[in-house]
Amino acid sequence: MSSTKKPESQTYAIDNWAESFTGLISRRNFFLLTLAASISSQARTHGATLRKDVPRRVLGRTGEKVSIIGLGGYHAGSPDERDGIRIIQSALDSGINFLDNCWDYHNGESEVRMGKALRGGYRDKAFLMTKIDGRDRQTAQKQIDDSLRRLQTDHIDLMQIHEVIRSTDPNACFRANGAIEALLASKKAGKIRFIGFTGHKSPEIHLQMLKTAFAHNFTFDTVQMPLNVMDAHYDSFEKLVLPVLQEHNIGVIGMKPLGGGVILRSGVVSAQECLRYALSLKTSVVVTGCESMENLNQALEAAQNFVELTPSEKLALIAKTAKVAQNGQFELYKSSEVFDGTTKHPEWLG
Repeated sequence: MSSTKKPESQTYAIDNWAESFTGLISRRNFFLLTLAASISSQARTHGATLRKDVPRRVLGRTGEKVSIIGLGGYHAGSPDERDGIRIIQSALDSGINFLDNCWDYHNGESEVRMGKALRGGYRDKAFLMTKIDGRDRQTAQKQIDDSLRRLQTDHIDLMQIHEVIRSTDPNACFRANGAIEALLASKKAGKIRFIGFTGHKSPEIHLQMLKTAFAHNFTFDTVQMPLNVMDAHYDSFEKLVLPVLQEHNIGVIGMKPLGGGVILRSGVVSAQECLRYALSLKTSVVVTGCESMENLNQALEAAQNFVELTPSEKLALIAKTAKVAQNGQFELYKSSEVFDGTTKHPEWLG
């Protein structure tokens, strides 16, 4: 069977059409790819505008990078369990990685709730901190193990001695069979990674705790203390303790940036001004309580849009809080026993 050969002109026309069609498809694909890339770029830009990253800072000598805002564990135990878990998981999803808690918050319920929130891969997103009250080795060890069980984890990133608020606390922790022995043993066993302490009463007691540790050839990894616009005027942690922590590269954990909300009752500063002031100090992280998604969004906004106070802005905030802050009326944790959990429950100390 013989084949019919197409005329040369027809073959050329078909080849030319095919080439044109191929070029059209290539140009169309190029256009679509360019358009897609442009849309994707705009979406990323728009998304970045709507949701910025939460900045991170190095946590002193630990070398760990933590979010500049940390989620307070006590307040996460205040709403119902479902909302509390939602707040914790939303914070982690939004870039907050520093979680605060304590063995005694809500009789352990705050740790139980956080343990539930950390399921399903959330533990990997968190730098997990909790605290113990025990001053002797046996009590401290039991509380460490209780916290591990409640938090449903095999290790805690940072364990801190809670409420160092009495002049007798430093020696109680560092004496033979004291709390520090339980902490060091737990660190050696891999149950905890870093060791710190907290307190809200007096900068002099903080300094005594640091000196006692140095005398025992021990340096804390972190220290937690109130740092806010009122503190600068009255028995100030910022003025007395902060420079020592910087000198020894000890991680600074600020707390009570709003004084538990009490500072706002002064009527002279806003929540955003309070958070911005605390974040502008030489802190690694500022822990703030969030009892609602509204509170969490407020904290996220402060962190995501943070711009350090200029010297003149800081002076202006100091000036407008000077009169109301002089006698510590908005820092009752320093001047009263209202915030002292271990004073109300001395059995927690062991």
